[in-house]
Amino acid sequence: MKKVSWVRTGLRLIVMVFIILSLWGDSAYALLGKDSINGTLTAMDRKILRIAHRGASGYAPENTMAAFERARALGADMIELDVQLSRDDHAVVIHDTNVNRVSNAKGLVRNMTLEQLQKLDVGLWYDPLFKGEKIPTLEEVLERFGGKMPLLIEMKSPAIYPGIEQKVADLLRKYRLDKPSEEIPEVIVQSFNSVSLQRFHKIMPSVPLAVLVSNPLELTDGRIGEFVQFAQYVNPSLDAANKDNIQKIHKAGMKVFVWNVKHMLDMALLQNSAVDGIITDYPDLL
Repeated sequence: MKKVSWVRTGLRLIVMVFIILSLWGDSAYALLGKDSINGTLTAMDRKILRIAHRGASGYAPENTMAAFERARALGADMIELDVQLSRDDHAVVIHDTNVNRVSNAKGLVRNMTLEQLQKLDVGLWYDPLFKGEKIPTLEEVLERFGGKMPLLIEMKSPAIYPGIEQKVADLLRKYRLDKPSEEIPEVIVQSFNSVSLQRFHKIMPSVPLAVLVSNPLELTDGRIGEFVQFAQYVNPSLDAANKDNIQKIHKAGMKVFVWNVKHMLDMALLQNSAVDGIITDYPDLL
């Protein structure tokens, strides 16, 4: 676990003070003035998409149907999920490139067939209540949620999965999720690998794309200028989502979803920074 920077800690305390003062009503107005309070509340009331990280993974095992159903029940605006390929070329929904952490077995996803993967229990590690949860296929997720719940699909480690772009595109086309972008697209495809995203863009230019970024130093004007050629979103980690970077992305005409945000005070700070979406294990907290 990374240590929280002193700067972020200080900002959290400032937001906490604003929240406490706002609850005091007239006392807060007296201390800060009406315009200051109104300005803060206006920023924090801005519509920001609540995106359930690997489903509502704070309440159910990640990347399972249980987590996705929980996200829908909690009123999430979008579900984020991860896709890889099995040995027999099926698109499966799992985050790690191995099954060790979330299952009762060990091994690489790419070395296991769909039948082998779906025999694994990926719920018991989280809580006995979820015993028997299976690794879903992307097709199963699209069958249940496609067109009913917007999806943010990450292509994981595409360099080790040749053809994953075509596989994802074929499934989106099968479920008629390749329509041009709406205000809230039915599907957004994202990846850390910009080469893979450009490859997907050539296959299916109608589906909006997002570049994932974890290093704040990567968000130079030059890199952002490259991203805008094929992507509509840049999705930075919380550490990379400083106000300057968010403004640069917006100035380039792209939107910003920040991941993975677990604390309410960080959510409040991001709301005040005009982000477009917050990716979180706890979509009900926003």
